[in-house]
Amino acid sequence: MTGITSTRLSDGRELIYFDDAHALKARTADTITDHRALPPRGEPGEVRFDALTDEWVAVAAHRQSRTHLPPADQCPICPTTASNPSEIPADDYDVVVFENRFPSLGPALGTVPAEAAWGTTGPAYGRCEVVAFTPAHTGSFSGLSEARSRTVIEAWAQRTAALSALPGIKQVFPFENRGADIGVTLHHPHGQIYAYPYVTPRAGVLGAAARKFFDAADGRETLTGSLLRSEREDGSRMVMEGENFSAYVPFAARWPLEIHLVPHRQVPDLAALSGEEKDELAHVYLDLLKRLDALYPTPTPYISAWHQAPLDALLRPASYLHLQLTSPRRAADKLKFLAGSEAAMGAFINDTTPESVAERLRNVTVPASTPSPAAFRAALPEGAPA
Repeated sequence: MTGITSTRLSDGRELIYFDDAHALKARTADTITDHRALPPRGEPGEVRFDALTDEWVAVAAHRQSRTHLPPADQCPICPTTASNPSEIPADDYDVVVFENRFPSLGPALGTVPAEAAWGTTGPAYGRCEVVAFTPAHTGSFSGLSEARSRTVIEAWAQRTAALSALPGIKQVFPFENRGADIGVTLHHPHGQIYAYPYVTPRAGVLGAAARKFFDAADGRETLTGSLLRSEREDGSRMVMEGENFSAYVPFAARWPLEIHLVPHRQVPDLAALSGEEKDELAHVYLDLLKRLDALYPTPTPYISAWHQAPLDALLRPASYLHLQLTSPRRAADKLKFLAGSEAAMGAFINDTTPESVAERLRNVTVPASTPSPAAFRAALPEGAPA
């Protein structure tokens, strides 16, 4: 079982250690106490209602002062040392989740105004968390062991459940921005989790389409499940198929590199996955990331976006957990920039064919693979949960 230890930083932010199941650590108060004298946390920013699009926009001007690409010896998410008292008090860790010091949303919780029109504003309620995947300052998720990948998945699942239970939260979104071309502000391998006080625009579009299909099928079938079945039957865009998960390049992919990873059964979020499903996910997710990096001589920038069911009574029954892994890289030395058609109109024009991308991903030479899910489970300590 993953070890979980919760503590508080000196300004009151929550920090949680998630320790690998095979190497649980004894964490005492004196080793996880934040000795920094941080200033009190500020008030949340604000959200403004865009009447033209019926959407909320967060205004977080305080983030202008956030840490930006610091040198390794000043990294805020490396373990604490005498010369670098970081955000993580311990001198070692496996996976850590903590509240962002410069959040776009929160730290206060509440609900956005129900009746919104031009000029409507409100506090930017919600929660923004950082997920540090490893104590190592360099590297990436694809270089993690399968055991560490499993710990990260457990952290995502635990935080999804905890954040979903907070007052006013309507959507929980774990994601990773990887690479300078995506705009990361820290080199250290990490991701984030946003807990929004509203259903985001993209999730609203996906949710409405899913609900329309669900209703037309009298609740007997989901849209994502139908798409998964169609892609598996067609086969030309499949990247991999497992016992519990399959990955494919979608028929109408928007990005030069786009992969959807979908569980074989409908679940609303990561918290609803079984132990066996999490074990396989730890394996196939690493494999996908390694395939992405093996396409070109240098690491591929990407956004890894976990689409989870919104906490909305209408949308949630039809929603279906899945990953959308996308990259703007269209060649070894070329990126796709969102310009007129995409940025202004939302009308994507893809520079690659989904079939050719899927074929390349299937056939690429992947570095030494991690153990299979069965081998990983066999290596767990006796009595560890499935």
